Amino acid sequence: MKSLNFFSSISFMGVMLLALSPNRLYAILCSNKSYSFAISFAKTFGGDTTDYAISVQQTSDGGYIVAGYTRSFGAGGDAFLLKTDASGNLQWAKTFGGSSGDVASSVQQTSDGGYIVAGWTWSFGAGDYDAFLLKTDASGNLQWAKTFGEIDYEFAYSVQQTSDGGYIVAGWTWSFGAGVYDVFLLKTDASGNLQWAKTFGGGAGDVAYSVQQTSDGGYIVAGYTYSFGAGLSEVFLLKTDASGNLQWAKTFGGSYYDYASSVQQTSDGGYIVAGYTESFGAGGSDAFLLKTDASGNLQWAKTFGGGNWDYASSVQQTSDGGYIVAGYTGSFGAGGDVFLLKTDASGNLQWAKTF
Repeated sequence: MKSLNFFSSISFMGVMLLALSPNRLYAILCSNKSYSFAISFAKTFGGDTTDYAISVQQTSDGGYIVAGYTRSFGAGGDAFLLKTDASGNLQWAKTFGGSSGDVASSVQQTSDGGYIVAGWTWSFGAGDYDAFLLKTDASGNLQWAKTFGEIDYEFAYSVQQTSDGGYIVAGWTWSFGAGVYDVFLLKTDASGNLQWAKTFGGGAGDVAYSVQQTSDGGYIVAGYTYSFGAGLSEVFLLKTDASGNLQWAKTFGGSYYDYASSVQQTSDGGYIVAGYTESFGAGGSDAFLLKTDASGNLQWAKTFGGGNWDYASSVQQTSDGGYIVAGYTGSFGAGGDVFLLKTDASGNLQWAKTF
């Protein structure tokens, strides 16, 4: 597993950055309660071909860092990183990649004010696609980059800085493990040097989309499994200790397809998981939200959607103990819309909005 060195700069990036603020512009009535919020701003960034955003985080200065993919700029389908101020005005944008395809799927601001980015690259590394990890300074200038993988495919979907200053990365691997492809969990030091790597899965396919360090120093990982459970695919939730050793694993789902895209530890020590289900709900697929205790035992599960396809991509616990969920809806809005929904602590819908 080796270092890579790629970098270029661009002047602007079609992705959309949307921010909400609580005021009187929109009012939604749910459960006999009134909730109001407004669009603070909506911005697009892009060129004359395809550009999309996969990950966003608010930064310590109140602005936003966005990671994704661009075909409009760079060397030929590159990872991109863009930084805006608190009003969504572009401050800088960077591309990273080589002559083949490179994608950034997850970004987080680091303790030194810079950024850690995870994704996958076909331009560098040992195999077809390799997982990559790159670190920039606060201005987006590349400090180091690493690839992880062997002859087949490796993808990184989620990265977080850990309490020791290193990084935890989750995704999937075709080069290692027990099945066709397995969950891939790897830990690096602060310089991106590999400390350990683990695979989890059975004889079929298993994927991780989200990882978070837990309060005990271990890790919670969410994705889906074709190897275990009762259905065609099931939500896969697994917990490891600080060294990546499996403590428990759970599956959730019905007789069809069920996937998890985001997980967070909650204030009570349990976990909230968002994704989508074809086994339950009203339509082709519904967004779902499930809550477990600290041992992964299901406490409740909810679906949200209509007669078409609806997905949840990201979840976060809010200051009132409830949850905010972002995703996509084909059932509501103008026809394939961004959606945002808010629940209480028990997963009961308080409001939902499409954009």
